[in-house]
Amino acid sequence: MTLDRRSLLTGAAAAAALPMLGGLPRPARAQGNTLKIGVLTDMSGLYRDLAGPGSVACARQAVQDFGNQAGLTVEILSADHQNKPDVGSNIARQWIDRDGVDVILDVPTSSVALAVNGVVREKNKVFLDSGAATTDLTGPQCSPNTVHWTYDTFMLSRSTGGAMVKAGGDTWFFITADYAFGHALERDTGNFVKAQGGRVLGQVRTPFPGTSDFSSYLVQAQASRAKVIGLANAGGDTINCVKQAAEFGITRRGTKLAALLMFISDVHALGLQTAQGLVCTESFYWDLNDRTRALTDRVRPQMNGAMPTMVQAGCYSAVLHYLKTARDMGVAAAKADGAATVARMKAMPTDDDAFGQGSIRADGRKIHPSYLFEVKAPAESHAPWDYYKLLQTTPAEEAFRPLNEGGCPLVRS
Repeated sequence: MTLDRRSLLTGAAAAAALPMLGGLPRPARAQGNTLKIGVLTDMSGLYRDLAGPGSVACARQAVQDFGNQAGLTVEILSADHQNKPDVGSNIARQWIDRDGVDVILDVPTSSVALAVNGVVREKNKVFLDSGAATTDLTGPQCSPNTVHWTYDTFMLSRSTGGAMVKAGGDTWFFITADYAFGHALERDTGNFVKAQGGRVLGQVRTPFPGTSDFSSYLVQAQASRAKVIGLANAGGDTINCVKQAAEFGITRRGTKLAALLMFISDVHALGLQTAQGLVCTESFYWDLNDRTRALTDRVRPQMNGAMPTMVQAGCYSAVLHYLKTARDMGVAAAKADGAATVARMKAMPTDDDAFGQGSIRADGRKIHPSYLFEVKAPAESHAPWDYYKLLQTTPAEEAFRPLNEGGCPLVRS
């Protein structure tokens, strides 16, 4: 197995986790009450701003907020999976086998998450996914070792897609990132559109990663005469699609853009002049309530001036609940059996400043409300990062796919 330094370890924290003997790394041994959490994320690609260093910062904030309870100590490692399943799964194996990592966290990019899901189950550790969207993590590929924390394609489709159809957007054309996430988001949104009497007129698949020019795809979408162009992509791809659609004047001709997965970091990159009027679904917004503002105040000094995205907030929430669980069941027991730890996490209610009160279902789906937002016009924004106005709230029990519809083998009918 060959990995370059960047893809294997990112930052001094990861390097410090390698004990040295005679100038060569030796396997790390489990140390008493020390838990090791590996933040496996995108440090250099399309998803860096929505996850990346911000996910590491939020994981560290959770450790700080938890404090030194019951003598428990925590080490945070981080690595760049480069949005490649083989790289991600190799890092996961090496972290677990060599470095004694107990938990793998974040993992944006659904194809990487699905690969890591299998590794963690095999090794009986814990996988807390905040960054990936595929509902397969709580469906056919659900695992007793995995919790899918922040959002998924069903949540996005139900909220954003459903709202667009109700507003008159009954014909759709999809521009879809050609990997697991894009396919799932197109599928789930298409199902919602058709269930409400709409039609899908076509779709085009775009390379992932591998393109920044979406002009030909936007021309195909416009030629279909669909009322809505559904962007089944994320991060830099969404930003480029919205910018280029604005340059071509597509929205001025009456066609609506549906950014099916858009983050506050994307809005910041686009600017309100370009992004105004877009609707999106999130499970966290820094200015939603007193608790989200308090969390943002604590973590923002480590965020290089940015506000946390829902993925980064999910890392905070997941780590905090895991640490509460490890404290209650005992660190030795938590380290010894990942499936038992996840089972205990499911049995305990969740509560934190990111999402408030919630729970974890039998299929590993973390449950909390979702929020449909509209991006403000420049004149409506009164401060930096004041970007959203709330259109509607979907209660926790309605926001995600019904438990009996996912096909998860862990769910007893």
